[in-house]
Amino acid sequence: MTEAEAIARLKRIATSDAARGLLDDAALLGDLVLTHDSIAEGVHYLAADPPESVGWKLAAVNVSDLAAKGAEPLAALLSLTLTGDDGWETRFLDGLEAAFAEFGLSLIGGDTIALPDGTPRVLGLTAIGRAAPRTPSRSGGEAGDRLWLVGTLGDGAAGLAQLLDDPAASGPLVEAYRRPQPFLAAGKALAPRANAMMDVSDGLLLDASRLASASSVAAHIDLAALPLSDAFLATRLGRLFAATGGDDYALLLALPESVDPFTIPLPSGINVTAIGRLAEGEGLVLTDGDTPVPVPERLGHEHRGHQYPPVDRRFAGAGVGHGDRGPASLKPT
Repeated sequence: MTEAEAIARLKRIATSDAARGLLDDAALLGDLVLTHDSIAEGVHYLAADPPESVGWKLAAVNVSDLAAKGAEPLAALLSLTLTGDDGWETRFLDGLEAAFAEFGLSLIGGDTIALPDGTPRVLGLTAIGRAAPRTPSRSGGEAGDRLWLVGTLGDGAAGLAQLLDDPAASGPLVEAYRRPQPFLAAGKALAPRANAMMDVSDGLLLDASRLASASSVAAHIDLAALPLSDAFLATRLGRLFAATGGDDYALLLALPESVDPFTIPLPSGINVTAIGRLAEGEGLVLTDGDTPVPVPERLGHEHRGHQYPPVDRRFAGAGVGHGDRGPASLKPT
């Protein structure tokens, strides 16, 4: 069963309005926003990753969903798996505690289970936030809206690729993969004006297609406009690698044509880029400037219940027309 098939089946029991039809990043229950993400060893993080970074990442991927709703982090429930490695677990909790302090979360409960020796860890967190007066969903986009991206693309996926090549790799791309930084302040500022907003975790093209599908419109994206960091550009991995790799935790939002995000007070240093628009129709339409680009078969990552093969290096250094695969390896939640 694929992730999409599982969600389609689960809709039969998601009968509360709070579920938003399972079309969104989070549930809206009264004045609370709730989200849950799990990370698994060998799927979302490498076994050799520092335990502190795993704890940070578990908190950050959940807080990123709160950021996409413009919510204020309040509290969390932790699902902790114990394997008998006291040193690893202590360092993991140190990283989790640091993230909680950074993001304003307080632990209010959860569950612990012990795993047999050698079992890969699966760690889960439910984050709870205070909803803003307006909480954008994925499904509110309208034809004519412009698509904007907060942050850059490709850094996390490129950092993972570096670690798979060299487990001792370090630098800004590895840091982006291990310690994502949710755009909480930007999310709060932009949410009141956004018709639709979500975080980008499974790859821009896949997540943009989800937003477009939920909003019953088509998403037109200009690959030439995608914001890429200097560190990513130095890898020469290509724009489609960045657009499909995932682990970005950028914010994707649809704003009415009349709304200019540069007139909205945002934290200094925040990168906001126009990358396309929503239009009548369905699916994705890609261009590289004025040149049409075929939509690749692989848009991003969908969980299918299997492990992932190593990064396909045939596409390293490829440009828009050739880099039609991201790092088919560990993937974000």
